[in-house]
Amino acid sequence: MAKKWGQKVRSWMTKNMELPQDVVMDLPRITMVGQIHIYIENHRGLITFSDQELRLLLKQGQLLIKGQAFVIKTILPEEILLEGKIDQVLYLNE
Repeated sequence: MAKKWGQKVRSWMTKNMELPQDVVMDLPRITMVGQIHIYIENHRGLITFSDQELRLLLKQGQLLIKGQAFVIKTILPEEILLEGKIDQVLYLNE
């Protein structure tokens, strides 16, 4: 019951107070430049990394990025900058 009420309050806040949804609803913000660069904010941590795959924990589920020649350029507690050839970006609801 409390979860539904909290969701309604967040939805009302984004609509009526003009607050960004990613901040109020604790969603990741993903900025991608072509297939070579992806910047993810508001993640919960790095699960796996290789030169072909990056998996991040989100508040709800995971984010899986597949490609080639991946290099992590910047990594902070809630932000990550990945470069390489990005082929897929997938949300995994688990």
